[in-house]
Amino acid sequence: MNMRRRQGGITLLGFIIVAGVAGFFVFIGIKLFPMYSEYYAVKSALKGLAAEPGVANYTPARIQQLFFRRLDISYSSHVKKEHVKIERVGAGWQVDVVYEVREPLVGNLDAVGRFHATQMLDGSGGGAN
Repeated sequence: MNMRRRQGGITLLGFIIVAGVAGFFVFIGIKLFPMYSEYYAVKSALKGLAAEPGVANYTPARIQQLFFRRLDISYSSHVKKEHVKIERVGAGWQVDVVYEVREPLVGNLDAVGRFHATQMLDGSGGGAN
């Protein structure tokens, strides 16, 4: 009896293709991670601001100053003063942060992220997100 075992596995070409696809997704993840990290820093700064005692009695300029002080700690560079809108709602304030991040990928291709975060500052130490 002549029994041959057929080997199974991935060929070199198959391995190169799989490695290329995996590498592409890792590359995209590395490019997009800072965008989302900054967005979560913005949300965290807003939540911290909402927990500030007496924040509903602050002026918009003071609220903006405290917000950007919190953002400076996390090295956020894409959020500018013109992206922050503070308006009176009832006895508190509503802070809206709307900004866009454009990250170059390859050549003339860019990844664009549009982010929007809202936080109510009512002085109760909580707030809606």
